[in-house]
Amino acid sequence: MRPNDPVEHLIALLAKLPGLGRRSARRAALRMLMEPESRMLPLAEAMRVAAAAVKPCSNCGNLDASNPCHICSDNQRDQGLICVVEGVAELWALERAQAHHGAYHVLGGTLSALGGVGPDDLAIPQLLARALGAREIILALPATVEGASTAHYLADRLESTKVPVTRLAQGVPMGGALDVLDDGTLAAAFKARR
Repeated sequence: MRPNDPVEHLIALLAKLPGLGRRSARRAALRMLMEPESRMLPLAEAMRVAAAAVKPCSNCGNLDASNPCHICSDNQRDQGLICVVEGVAELWALERAQAHHGAYHVLGGTLSALGGVGPDDLAIPQLLARALGAREIILALPATVEGASTAHYLADRLESTKVPVTRLAQGVPMGGALDVLDDGTLAAAFKARR
């Protein structure tokens, strides 16, 4: 590798993207470099525009070019139904699935004693303020130790608001065989049976 090589620099930057290893980054760079006018320059311009325009929504934390974001501004959505998610990726996943037609609240992570993430590091005060006008808070947090401890902490903090707090169902996935599931998943599925 030559020092200050623009091709190697491009490959190294692409390889840092989620889902792209060094080989995939090399293939993407080659494809863009072979057709820079139709592939690379439009991508560079779109990235420049997005970097300048996209910011976190001051209400929910979603990333959007408008503030409040298009979800918070949509009067067809049920703003009294707030779905709490760990990050924007989870919000976008729920939107892709068209699973939720209310509002969102992005925490910005989950509580983690080992990771040094405490309540002050998350958007919890903003959630507590928004909860006062809500009919229901849905905790859509990951099925991890950190997600469970965050959900428990939030449920305790939200108890004084008298707003119902619910969690997403967890357990056996569609098509899942019981003999390959871990004990925690089986126990959660059994406890949440209906």
